[in-house]
Amino acid sequence: MRLQRRSSAFLLCFALCGGVLAAAGVAAQELKIPDVVYPNLPKRAASAEGFVPQGWVLEVQASGDLNRDGIADMAFVLRQNDRKNVIENIGLGESPFNTNPRILAVAFRNGPVGDYVLQVENNTLIPRHVDPLDEDYFGDNGLNIERGGLRVILSAFRNAGGWDTFTVTHIFQYRNDHFELIGFDRAGVHRASGKTNDISVNYLSGRMKLATGYISRDDPSKVTWKTLPRRERLTLDAVGNGLAFDPER
Repeated sequence: MRLQRRSSAFLLCFALCGGVLAAAGVAAQELKIPDVVYPNLPKRAASAEGFVPQGWVLEVQASGDLNRDGIADMAFVLRQNDRKNVIENIGLGESPFNTNPRILAVAFRNGPVGDYVLQVENNTLIPRHVDPLDEDYFGDNGLNIERGGLRVILSAFRNAGGWDTFTVTHIFQYRNDHFELIGFDRAGVHRASGKTNDISVNYLSGRMKLATGYISRDDPSKVTWKTLPRRERLTLDAVGNGLAFDPER
């Protein structure tokens, strides 16, 4: 009898949770995300502010030498600032819900005191925030330049309907007249079980490291290595959605 009561309570809880999550999914699906027309950025400017189109804002920028000429270049992220993209959400999740999209850009400086010349204008690597149950994927610390490499960091954290959370880092280097993906890291954890699942890829060596463990245990992670097949390295524009990226592509 006790077991039957526990089973009934569990099924009731499962049904209620399922109903909440289903309702959340319906609410998210009912949101109408406005279409966006991405502007063409100026080809050169004296500063990052000079690349900002009307109706957009400079969200974050980073400085560093990316083309190995000894002169500091810059990378920056622009975000649209349009009220029509801020939606009132009556369901679960963020409200008002900001769906304004972003553009990732890179510009090289033309000489020590010259203008910056646009090299990259990308609107796919940082995905648009279109699900109010998700935390925003990009933060203030999501862009930096280290040792000549451009690093873009994205995070996935779902407030309902999922337990997995992870952070991904894409590392690009200017090679062969474009930015190539040379490194990828993914650090993930299941919030219910505490199980960790980390991936680190060096595309220059063609080696992938996979590590699994638990955040609540002192045991070392289980590590395996994998050799990737040789293939042409992806450019920044070819990566697509950075959160959905498959490191074995």
